[in-house]
Amino acid sequence: MRGIGEAARASGLSVSALRFYDGAGVLIPAAVDPVTGYRRYTAEQIRAARLIAGLRRVGMPVAEIADVVRDLDDPASVRVRLDDHLARLEAGLADARRELLRLHTLLDLEENLMTRITLSAADLSAALDAVLFAAVGATDPMPAGVLAETGDGDVTLVATDRYRIAVATTPATVEGSAARLFLPLDLARDLRGLGGGEVTLDLTADRVTARAGDRTVEGKPLDLEFPDWRRLIATGPESRRVTVDVAELRGLLDGAPVIDREHEGRAYPVSVLTVDPAGGVRFAGADEWAADTGTHVAVNREFLLEALDAGGAGQLVLELDGPVRPLALRGLSSESRFSLLMPVRH
Repeated sequence: MRGIGEAARASGLSVSALRFYDGAGVLIPAAVDPVTGYRRYTAEQIRAARLIAGLRRVGMPVAEIADVVRDLDDPASVRVRLDDHLARLEAGLADARRELLRLHTLLDLEENLMTRITLSAADLSAALDAVLFAAVGATDPMPAGVLAETGDGDVTLVATDRYRIAVATTPATVEGSAARLFLPLDLARDLRGLGGGEVTLDLTADRVTARAGDRTVEGKPLDLEFPDWRRLIATGPESRRVTVDVAELRGLLDGAPVIDREHEGRAYPVSVLTVDPAGGVRFAGADEWAADTGTHVAVNREFLLEALDAGGAGQLVLELDGPVRPLALRGLSSESRFSLLMPVRH
């Protein structure tokens, strides 16, 4: 048998490492002098120590090293454990390569003042569908377009023509600098038609590039300061909230009184909503609207229909805050998409 110094030199493990593996129960010396505490190792244990030294170099955990030492008399079992550890190392290396590539990309984005947004094409299309209706009627000084604003793990789209505003937030992976760009309507529509799969949008101050599969859409954002939409959507403290079924509300709207109004020489239909005694929504006529004491809200009927279409099927929550505050329509299942219609004054 060999002393601990000889065992260290023969195996490639340090004396302190041999003491550690003794204490851990992995490689217990064949003999220990009861007086001096001096450890002695057999040739078979030197072989095990050499194996331990190799396993340490490849990062095998101590508990698994103990299993390998225990199974030394079964080479097939040892080989299985070695192969399993190699597979874990290869998987870890692949993960490390992906993470390092992501970090290189992040550095490139930050150096070039670029933002990269990656999201589902279906999510992007659904978010655009929820807001585009509010952009089509925009005129100077607010041209038709959609605001794209990145958040922490999401992107928010906002559109307004001063008479209505629509907001939709959807999950996304956001890398690089925070971005707030006003996209022209044609570019927003092109993004809507990118198709399925995953979309990557690269945003700079003067360029938007979107890729989905083999399709690419490019455009220039508008050089315009978008209004503070969060201030515009603030609801009143006494907001009356009514849950409605979209199909039922459309049915009520089809048979509701239509009041003709005119703005800047253009005629448009108006619908007047209020809460009935049972807590539901009903539509009022011109005479009732004229005699209103502050419980009705009147909106452009066509705008209301477009907002209902954009909200999709199912249920909505209407917020009716009286004649001078916007009518809010919010999805019951998702607070991330909603629209507001400006009230029509009597």
